[in-house]
Amino acid sequence: MSNSPRKITFIGAGSTVFAKNLIGDILSFPELADSSICLFDIDDDRLKTSEVVARRIAHTLGASASIEATTDRARAFEGASYAINMIQVGGYRPCTIADFEIPKRYGLRQTIADTLGIGGVMRALRTIPVLIEMCKEMERLCPQVVHLNYVNPMAMNCWALSEATKVRTIGLCHSVQHTADELAHDIGIPIEEINYIVAGINHVAFYLKFEQNGRDLYPEIRRVVAEGRVPDHNRVRYDLFTRLGYFVTESSEHFSEYCPWFIKRGREDLIKKFNIPLDEYPRRCESQIGEWEKLRADLEESGGPLEIRRSVEFGSLIIHSLETGIPRVVYGNVANQNLIDNLPAGCCVEVPCLVDKNGVQPVRIGRLPTHLAALMQTNINVQALTVEAILRQDPGRIYHAAMMDPHTSAELDLDQIWALVDDLLAAHGEWIPEKLRSGAKIDIQRLPEKCTRTK
Repeated sequence: MSNSPRKITFIGAGSTVFAKNLIGDILSFPELADSSICLFDIDDDRLKTSEVVARRIAHTLGASASIEATTDRARAFEGASYAINMIQVGGYRPCTIADFEIPKRYGLRQTIADTLGIGGVMRALRTIPVLIEMCKEMERLCPQVVHLNYVNPMAMNCWALSEATKVRTIGLCHSVQHTADELAHDIGIPIEEINYIVAGINHVAFYLKFEQNGRDLYPEIRRVVAEGRVPDHNRVRYDLFTRLGYFVTESSEHFSEYCPWFIKRGREDLIKKFNIPLDEYPRRCESQIGEWEKLRADLEESGGPLEIRRSVEFGSLIIHSLETGIPRVVYGNVANQNLIDNLPAGCCVEVPCLVDKNGVQPVRIGRLPTHLAALMQTNINVQALTVEAILRQDPGRIYHAAMMDPHTSAELDLDQIWALVDDLLAAHGEWIPEKLRSGAKIDIQRLPEKCTRTK
């Protein structure tokens, strides 16, 4: 790796709270305290807030890090050893609103819409071209950079980047750690005493092993169900666990829209039974927007130290292990190069990775239980078609991705799906490359509007 001090660039650093957590994690390590932190964003106001916060973190920790903020992307990338990506292309308004409101006209409801489903497809269409452009610039300005991607849709983004660029990208999520902690709480065993192995695809990975000193803890998780102690927010995942025999890593509100079983028009009984929070992501966004000014004032306050707690994110651990050689196992999203036998070669998988001076080294898993691989394949189909649409600039594949999406295809007929994709492409306008938008008028017989839309 590069000689100290290493340059760590934050892309989308105007995501102040997330940047705060990661900067605090990094500078908490004495070996990384002299890092050069470069904050990049296109929003100058939010960038200024993040710069204030970064300087407060360094002051609180007594770190000798240099802090720079810039809206010049080339300057941010120049000579970077690490690039931590946390952008959101199109933002909450107008793009996320469109991802929710337009499908709703057709009776298609979502919860988060950032990973799969029609919302995940649209987010990929506007995000992947920007990520590829960034990585091409990194190839020129910092070819040895380690690119840590936190941007969703994780699997589609990382899959596309692995095929389209030479930059070393590792996709990072926190669902594995968070779910392990939740399960530890549910069964009353300290998380420090638990070891596990997880594998699959991002947000649809499963705990293949969940143990305490060699003791299988799955019977304890089954006891949570038997004793009626399933948390209200986790009903979907526990129901799935009773049927599949393995616990999935991502939250119930996320998983409910990755499959055809839990969200159905006219089935309010299902929504109530599984406590599914429809339109959850817009609610969170509105809440965060409403609270931002107060939070911003608190973060920019100059007096006194800033409270810093180490997060569960893997980003700082990867950087520390690469720099010091101290070995660690993290969970990363990487290309399936002989890692999971019964998932497609080249797709993006989430597996344990050993990190040390030799780099980020994914662990071979072998074969997954067949029924788990089959469930993942329904999501991989959508990912593959979306990535292909972008890399080949083939708008027809967008419609095929929507056709194959488990939730969308369970709710809508083919004419409705075609019309929905047309409407979404038109609504996103220039946020999506023109060659992909050109497919919005594919030659297919359209039903009258009153027949295609559900009021």
